[in-house]
Amino acid sequence: MNKYDIIVIGSGPGGYVAAIRAAQLGFKVGVVEKESLGGICLNWGCIPTKALLKSAQVFDYIKHASDYGITVKDSKVDFGATIKRSREVANGMSKGIEFLFKKNKIDKIFGHGKLVAKNKVSVKDDKGKETTYEAKHIILATGGRSRELPNIPIDGKKVIGYRKAMSLEKQPKKMVVIGSGAIGVEFAYFYNSIGTEVTIVEYLPRIVPFEDKDVSSELEKQYKKAGIKIMTNSSVESVDTKGKGCKVKVKTKKGEEEIACDVVLSAAGVTTNLENIGLEGVGVKHEKGKVLVDDFYKTNVDGVYAIGDIVHGPALAHVASAEGIICVEKIANKNPEPLDYNNIPSCTYCQPEVASVGYTEEAAKEAGYDIKVGKFPFSASGKASAAGVKQGFVKVIFDAKYGEWLGAHMIGANVTEMIAEAVTARKLETTGHEIIKSVHPHPTMSEAVMEAAAAAYDEVIHL
Repeated sequence: MNKYDIIVIGSGPGGYVAAIRAAQLGFKVGVVEKESLGGICLNWGCIPTKALLKSAQVFDYIKHASDYGITVKDSKVDFGATIKRSREVANGMSKGIEFLFKKNKIDKIFGHGKLVAKNKVSVKDDKGKETTYEAKHIILATGGRSRELPNIPIDGKKVIGYRKAMSLEKQPKKMVVIGSGAIGVEFAYFYNSIGTEVTIVEYLPRIVPFEDKDVSSELEKQYKKAGIKIMTNSSVESVDTKGKGCKVKVKTKKGEEEIACDVVLSAAGVTTNLENIGLEGVGVKHEKGKVLVDDFYKTNVDGVYAIGDIVHGPALAHVASAEGIICVEKIANKNPEPLDYNNIPSCTYCQPEVASVGYTEEAAKEAGYDIKVGKFPFSASGKASAAGVKQGFVKVIFDAKYGEWLGAHMIGANVTEMIAEAVTARKLETTGHEIIKSVHPHPTMSEAVMEAAAAAYDEVIHL
């Protein structure tokens, strides 16, 4: 009963997807999980945050209902009900993974998993009982958690991470968000939309600093318009939590500034869960918080693999899932292609949404490309005007010599649903002219992709 073909430690979007694909390929699979199936993504990340953001968007629509010729009176946010809905959505998704495990005859092994040999895993349950399991192949998918800044310890009450940010008992009146990556700007949007006074503190010169500069500028403009205070080129030096609230000391180019708030959200990235999983005892190599693997996620120890946040590459759910599938297909001798990390879409679900793939304009130039750049604003889109969401644009970058689609950068309503066109087209080595000649439906937001491509080649019609 304790022997498997594959054991996966961790049931996040890397682990559970790897397990299901392995079961489809005929392997006997066990998954070790110490909390709920689905990991951080389904329970405390991707899914429940999107539920919160949808509540904020609905409230935004209600606040601007008069723009659409509709009168709504006495609307207000029930913060507790909003949080409750988010948790219910997450719980429903986790139960969906349980169903998929039963369907695919995958065993859930509850407890904390640890490598004790290259083909053995010890699992300690919540009562302290330890059981050893054997497997020909062991996949590590232990994920990550909020990165704690050394000078700003997270106490879970006044200084919080993303888990607590989506389950607060009471809505804060004032909040400081440290960091403006996806987690930071999404929570900033949510809390600002429901009436919290929000300040974002970003160490780098611009918010969402890894996006194209034009996207960063547009999002900053829209956030300031919404009443969010943004402090770039700034760092939080300390947080005094002794009193009723927090006193946040921020270092700026102009000097130090103190901000009073109820809660500080530390959203300065994630750190990997590599502690106490037996890496050292078995001799698995890792450096700078990442397990070292080959193109198919095999470690230096035969029969041990690692995927997701704990290996190189962006810490994204869809990346972990793709890595898990490639890993088990390689184990099954299916000859999968290595993952192209330059064609991974990035999505941020604030309002306006942000989505991108490939080179930014700056990175393409630095890589030595002679480029053509096209940009189409949603203010010129009929569908965007009809929907009342004219903010933002689509920006595309092509290699001038061969027409290769180097990058796509979008900010606006529903752009996270549009970016897959660019990802697929780049995978198929589609050129700019082929995008221009691909008839896009009218009126849609996605027409902006075609129009932006046409703008790059001086053929745009609606500008």
